[in-house]
Amino acid sequence: MNMNRELEYMFVQCARVWIPDAEEVWKSAELTKDFKNGDASLQLMLEDGTSIEHKLDPKTKNLPYLRNPDILVGENDLTALSYLHEPAVLHNLKVRFIDSKLIYTYCGIVLVAINPYETLGIYGTDIINAYSGQNMGDMDPHIFAVAEEAYKQMARDERNQSIIVSGESGAGKTVSAKYAMRYFATVSGSTSEANVEQKVLASNPIMEAIGNAKTTRNDNSSRFGKYIEIGFDTRYRIIGANMRTYLLEKSRVVFQADEERNYHIFYQLCASSHLPEFKTLKLSSANDFLYTRQGRSPVIQGVDDTKELSTTRNAFTLLGINESYQMGLFQVLAAILHLGNVEIKDKDSDSSLIPPNNRHLTAFCELVGVTYQDMTQWLCHRKLKTATETYVKTLPCLQATNARDALAKHIYAKLFNWIVEHVNKALITNIKQHSFIGVLDIYGFETFEINSFEQFCINYANEKLQQQFNMHVFKLEQEEYMKEQIPWTLIDFYDNQPCINLIEAKMGILDLLDEECKMPKGSDDSWAQKLYNTHLKTCSLFEKPRMSNRAFIIQHFADKQVEYQCEGFLEKNKDTVNEDQINVLKASKFDLLVELFQDEEKATSPTGQVPGTGGRTRLSIKPDKGRDKSSKEHKKTVGCQFRNSLQMLMDTLNATTPHYVRCIKPNDFKLAFSFDPKRAVQQLRACGVLETIRISAAGFPSRWTYQEFFSRYRVLMKQKDVLSDKKLTCRNVLEKLVEDQDKYQFGKTKIFFRAGQVAYLEKLRADKLRVACIRIQKTIRCWLARKKYLRKRSAAITIQRFTRGYQARCLAKFMRRTQAATIIQKYQRMYMERKRYKQKQAAALVMQTILRAYMARQKYQGLVREHNAVIIQKRVRGWLARCWYKRCLVSLVYLQCCFRRMKARRELKKLKIEARSVEHFKKLNKGMENKIMQLQRRIDEQSKDNRSINEKLVSLETSSTAERERMRGELSRLRGVEEDAKNKGNQVTSLLEQLEKLRKELSSTQKEKKTIEDWAQTYRDEMEKMVSELKDQNCSLKKEKDDLNRLIQEQSQQMTEKMARAIVEKTQQLETDLNEERSRYQNLLTEHRRLEEKYDDLKEAMVSSNVSKPGHRRTDSTHSSNESEYTYNSEYAELEEGSRAAEDVTRGMDTSLTLKLQKRLTELEQEKQSLRNELENREDQFQRARARDDVEFKKARGAELEYESLKRQELESENKKLKHDLVEIRRSLLGNAATGAGAPGSPAYKVVLEQLNASCEELEVRKEEVLILRSQLVSQKEAMHHKDEKETMTEPSAYVEDVSKLKDAGELKQAYIGLKDTNRSPRFMRKPLEVSDLLSRLRSAAPDFHKLNEDGELWLVNQGLKETIRLLEHQLQTQRRGYDSEVESLRGELQNVKEENNRQQQLLAQNLQLPPEARIEASLQHEITRLTNENLELLAEDPTASREARVIILRRMVDLMEQLEKQDRTIRKLKKQLKVYSKRIGEMGAGQTEGQTSPGQMVDEPIHPVNIPRREKDFQGMLEYKKEDELKLVKNLILELKPRGVAVNLIPGLPAYILFMCLRHADYVNDDQKVRTLLTSTINSIKKILKKRGDDFETVSFWLSNTCRFLHCLKQYSGDEAFIKHNTQRQNEHILSNFDLAEYRQVISDLAIQIYQQLIKCMENILQPMIVSGMLEHETIQGVSGVKPTGLRKRTSSIVDEGTYTLDSILRQLSAFHSTMCQHGTDPELIKQVVKQQFYIIGAVTLNNLLLRKDMCSWSKGMQIRYNVSQLEEWLRDKGLMTCGAKETLEPLIQAAQLLQVKKKTDEDAEAICSMCLALTTAQIVKVLNLYTPVNEFEERVSVAFIRTIQTRLRDRCESPQLLMDTKMIYPVTFPFNPSSLALETIQIPSSLNLSFLTRV
Repeated sequence: MNMNRELEYMFVQCARVWIPDAEEVWKSAELTKDFKNGDASLQLMLEDGTSIEHKLDPKTKNLPYLRNPDILVGENDLTALSYLHEPAVLHNLKVRFIDSKLIYTYCGIVLVAINPYETLGIYGTDIINAYSGQNMGDMDPHIFAVAEEAYKQMARDERNQSIIVSGESGAGKTVSAKYAMRYFATVSGSTSEANVEQKVLASNPIMEAIGNAKTTRNDNSSRFGKYIEIGFDTRYRIIGANMRTYLLEKSRVVFQADEERNYHIFYQLCASSHLPEFKTLKLSSANDFLYTRQGRSPVIQGVDDTKELSTTRNAFTLLGINESYQMGLFQVLAAILHLGNVEIKDKDSDSSLIPPNNRHLTAFCELVGVTYQDMTQWLCHRKLKTATETYVKTLPCLQATNARDALAKHIYAKLFNWIVEHVNKALITNIKQHSFIGVLDIYGFETFEINSFEQFCINYANEKLQQQFNMHVFKLEQEEYMKEQIPWTLIDFYDNQPCINLIEAKMGILDLLDEECKMPKGSDDSWAQKLYNTHLKTCSLFEKPRMSNRAFIIQHFADKQVEYQCEGFLEKNKDTVNEDQINVLKASKFDLLVELFQDEEKATSPTGQVPGTGGRTRLSIKPDKGRDKSSKEHKKTVGCQFRNSLQMLMDTLNATTPHYVRCIKPNDFKLAFSFDPKRAVQQLRACGVLETIRISAAGFPSRWTYQEFFSRYRVLMKQKDVLSDKKLTCRNVLEKLVEDQDKYQFGKTKIFFRAGQVAYLEKLRADKLRVACIRIQKTIRCWLARKKYLRKRSAAITIQRFTRGYQARCLAKFMRRTQAATIIQKYQRMYMERKRYKQKQAAALVMQTILRAYMARQKYQGLVREHNAVIIQKRVRGWLARCWYKRCLVSLVYLQCCFRRMKARRELKKLKIEARSVEHFKKLNKGMENKIMQLQRRIDEQSKDNRSINEKLVSLETSSTAERERMRGELSRLRGVEEDAKNKGNQVTSLLEQLEKLRKELSSTQKEKKTIEDWAQTYRDEMEKMVSELKDQNCSLKKEKDDLNRLIQEQSQQMTEKMARAIVEKTQQLETDLNEERSRYQNLLTEHRRLEEKYDDLKEAMVSSNVSKPGHRRTDSTHSSNESEYTYNSEYAELEEGSRAAEDVTRGMDTSLTLKLQKRLTELEQEKQSLRNELENREDQFQRARARDDVEFKKARGAELEYESLKRQELESENKKLKHDLVEIRRSLLGNAATGAGAPGSPAYKVVLEQLNASCEELEVRKEEVLILRSQLVSQKEAMHHKDEKETMTEPSAYVEDVSKLKDAGELKQAYIGLKDTNRSPRFMRKPLEVSDLLSRLRSAAPDFHKLNEDGELWLVNQGLKETIRLLEHQLQTQRRGYDSEVESLRGELQNVKEENNRQQQLLAQNLQLPPEARIEASLQHEITRLTNENLELLAEDPTASREARVIILRRMVDLMEQLEKQDRTIRKLKKQLKVYSKRIGEMGAGQTEGQTSPGQMVDEPIHPVNIPRREKDFQGMLEYKKEDELKLVKNLILELKPRGVAVNLIPGLPAYILFMCLRHADYVNDDQKVRTLLTSTINSIKKILKKRGDDFETVSFWLSNTCRFLHCLKQYSGDEAFIKHNTQRQNEHILSNFDLAEYRQVISDLAIQIYQQLIKCMENILQPMIVSGMLEHETIQGVSGVKPTGLRKRTSSIVDEGTYTLDSILRQLSAFHSTMCQHGTDPELIKQVVKQQFYIIGAVTLNNLLLRKDMCSWSKGMQIRYNVSQLEEWLRDKGLMTCGAKETLEPLIQAAQLLQVKKKTDEDAEAICSMCLALTTAQIVKVLNLYTPVNEFEERVSVAFIRTIQTRLRDRCESPQLLMDTKMIYPVTFPFNPSSLALETIQIPSSLNLSFLTRV
């Protein structure tokens, strides 16, 4: 009753069904009338509109199959279909293959793969990475998913796995197996450097070349079976592989059918015969050889055999088969081809012969190394052995030809086995195998027009595999029901055991064949008769053809009848070959050929394979070794061997967990994406897919978890039905919806449904939703209609309101115009009257003004004449008085100079005499302090007098300046009055003349007025006509002008936009190029780091396997400051030290790796030798430069000392005086600026100050130049005078005397400091001498003075003291003589400055009246004039000087200025160093007793130590540590530091600051070794801690922040202008002074890049498991998307369970990342780059999974994704990171989500999609459209035509064809300079860091 009710509900009008069809197998039809129980037929309408009547079977009354709902069509798993039957399976495969271009589909545990006959881009590394680690049901079906499942189960269950790939020839089995192996090789990697995974992949081209051939069905058909075991270790990494082969088709070597080829290797050799190395093979075209031309198809379209051979040879090389062996193999193959061309002719009926001098036989003999006579003999003869005698029998032509072909097949089989054996040897390693995954690539069912022994064996193997498959499927189904505690009833399924018994049982086909082979006169006919007699009547599966007595028919699995021809069965089963021919080949001189046949006696059969190493079971079965070698008649036949090897294979498969891949051939014509339903359904029946469906359909194929069922069918429940217990809720609902309880069962975790029940529930759900939609539509339409009515009503009211308002405004406008007209008339009349009055008033005023001006000018001219006369008298009298005064002054000065010169000469002569006496020297030395004090007091007194004089001069200047300004102002006022008077007089004269002229013109005008009026009237008429015409022309011209302007404007706008676009594109291109360059560089750093890690692993392995011998480790003295070189040298030293101990290990390593290491070792030795040579050269150069500097030092010592002393004294005194003068001048300016424009703050006042400051600066520069010239002249005179005296000072005896005078460390310190002050010229800069070394030399018991003075230190100290004394004497003598003259000269200079100031003020007043451009030009002209006058004055002082002397002086001035700048820089750098030295000397001297003396000291002379007072210094921001504490510093600060405590309690970047402060101290003391070791230890320690804890995000983030901060500190305190401009004045004092660490900055920048990449990798590992679950699977908006039915491969549930990642999990993790980086003080710009990379990973992983998951491509999922993206954007907004570019990285994902939601029907929709999806590639857009799947019945699929329209519109795009985004891509990172505002001296070191050994400096 219930069944009938359901049928009536399902078979209603518009229901769709499947009906059988002869052409398409199944056709779809739609019911046009409801079906009633008892009806004999159905009324149907086909898809083309044809109406038919489908009659039911009167006996069974079976209704046609129902079609699945559209939402289930195209499912990934066939078991997810509600109706499980053949048409549903066929239609689902067709829709996926044709419409969606998907070639893979699950069918329960089977992966169905349809050959597309087209290269697809779905096998790249990006796809492998996408499938790695994913559950099988979570991703779209793929061969990679099956491989991942096998790999995962092997690791999880500790059980070996097998992947069984089967199918017809041409279905793609070999390619599928190849991709499975590629997957294992990519995801697992190898355990050593032997590249085992590459070797496993390299075996594929070799086996394809020697075992694959072109057939009528496949261009690359495998003609043998193979089972590859890929071995793994305990960490599940590939360690090796082993290959088993089955039943090579040897007959193909000598015969090929039409349109087929021999094995590929023969054609590859023929195509490459032109190569030089193949000339000896004597090959030519493939059409020239019998064995390659029989198929008449020597070329495969699209295949280059020459390139294929190159690939094969490379694979041979990778597997360790060298060139000589390869050429040997090719030599044997060429010999086979030549053997096939040996022509055998009939001699008579019983014998044959080979024509003499057969070139092919000659070539064969030469290639295999045998004699021509022997091969000729035994190709046409054979031996017959009896019990007593041996006969030689001739062979007829046919038998000789067969023997020749048998020999060729035998040689090829031997060669094939030899290659397989060596491939296995190359793939086997010494590491113990833990588990393996086997990949079986075996032939499927084969049916040809003529089926022989090979097809029989192939189909037999498929029968065995099919039986194993059926049992496994049945077992899995049973286990699922038992696990869920569902009642299990036995299901009847087809068992092919009878067919297997027919073949392999006792007295079966193989048994009878072996028995017939043992018969002396056995034949194919007699064997056929035995088959007929034995099985024809007893077995229903065996039949005899009607028209043949030499064939039989076997009914194989799935009703597949195959007819086999008996001809050739016995011969192929025996596989015999002439023993005499074999013996000839064994006697060959060709070593490889002898090696092929050396185990002939041990083998059971020529086709058997040699057992390999490792104890694995091989194909062939070894015979009893005790048997006699001559007992050939007892060897096993080919059929027996194949049966045994097949049984071994089945045992192996049964011991593993199998995974099935069924390959389907869609058509027989190799057309791309063409589907033939007949051929497809045949293969589906044959390969067991439909049997799997049948077994599933017999039970409960549809399975839902309770949560999924509740989520999907919640709409069918009422509110009262929903309980807290989901399981009980589902029970109650199902009992109401489905009354027949046999249609479902409740398991522990799932609900099981019979076939069709899910479709029934989907129909109920769709009906419920349809009713709800209608209600919603009704409500919405009502709301829209009411809204439209209200809008119209509001519009009518608005129109009325505006109309009434318009009328009122018109009335008001009329009234306003009337009132305005009245007002205008009133004001116009008033204006006319007022204008007339104004004219009269102006005329009277003009006349009065002219008269008054004339009288004022007369009076003014008289006053001016009187004033000028007074001024002339005053100036003449003043000039006469000044001339008399100057003459008197010159005479007096001349007399004073003569007297003082005479007196000075006498004093100088006296001083020279006294200077030569020792007593005088001692007296001066003792009384020096008293003289200095007296001189100081005298200087003070003179300074006071000078100051008083200056004050008087200033007061006088102030009063005179004030008076001058007052007079100047009065003069300017009078000049202005005079100018005004002149202007007014001129104006009166011109007005009178104009008045007279107007009167004359008035009379003439009145006369002409009348005539002009007449003429004007006529002219007016003509002009009006002309004006009208011109107006018309003007209008037309205006239009043309407007058009042209508009056109020009549009063109200019277009050009502007075009240029802007071009600039933007160019900028983007440059940015892209820069990012690519950065990316390449950072990728190189990543590769460098990977190689370093690999090198460390190798070194650790070598050390662990061998104990290195003890030895001294030497450090290279020429160590580079570059970190990479330092690390490399240290590693090289360790490698060299352990090379002898690791010699045995190196021998066991891979050959290629050993050669690389040896080559690298040689390069390092050469580099070391070159560095040593360079060191020696540098030392020689240093010695020569040192000697040259000593010579130059002797010459230039006096000049430098004189220059320093003069410069310091005169600069200080002049600076004080100029500052005082500047203050006085400013005061005078402030006093004079009390009026008008000169007030403080006014523009004129500012300009004056600027000019004054500039003139002061220029004055200082000029004075400094004068001082330089003066010091140079003095030094030259002194150098000439003391030339003899300097030469005597260089004697060694002087050194001893001077040393004896240095009685303690205090004097030594003073002398050394004085030496440093005088030795700062760049020519004398050498490495500073350590004070401790100097003291140790001086205080040694027996000093060696030659050794002590090897660097000239003592001589320099002594000379410094002498020069100091001499300079003091010279200063005392010259200061008295020059003081008075200096005062006078300063007064004159002050007067010149005042005059210059006055001129500047006048010039300024003039410039202020000029425009800005002229003002600048005038100031430049004035500056040029001033410099010219100064030069002329210099020349006038010395008229005899020539121009050359002036040029020389100027050049010398430039040189001296450059030296001065260099010395100033050197002084600044050495100041701190000298302070440290003086401090050390003082500390060391304080520790000595007063009685201690130096070895050369005089005892009777008392020593008075000099105490130098010091000021207490503040902390300079440096940390000092001892060299032995460096390891402790690195250990406590880097290796054992806990980031969490530092980040929470201390300032960010504290370790970086501490390290930099230590580095600053090393730089401060000029210790380059300390700087280098500190930086190298820091870098290596950071690398070590990151290698140890590289997976901890907090640690990596912490050291990224500190590395960047350390890098910023190196930049901030480097002294570069680009960096120091951000510093404070205090920070600039901490700049590094001695070393340029630019190279180390690059090394640390590279380290920061590596840490950044490690951070991204760590972050990616944390985010990766969350992204897919949180962004795609989790339903953030609950209820939007319902769960679709799933098959056996369950997807990850989108329902939130415990442990399931959600979007909130991702946001929390992102917040954790952000807060951690902020706590560590990471730069904000760097945080933005990290966040951008995070969002890129999220977007790329989400999009990649979306592109690989058909179940995720729906409208509702697009809404979920867009909501999730909005939450991510909100997170960015909260963190203030919207500008970091992270949002743009999500653009591809956003556009993909929009693509899922937009309309996809019309051309307008296609255009909108193309313009919207700019961030997606064409492949991605098409993929999304192909995968789009409706979740509800209201959604529609995307039509194929629409997708083609999209492809047509996007075909012009230039983009990458790559489908998936690169999730491993890392944006190139940059580290923008971020200076720290933290002062180094304020940093405190907490005690928790255990750094008490650091000392603050």
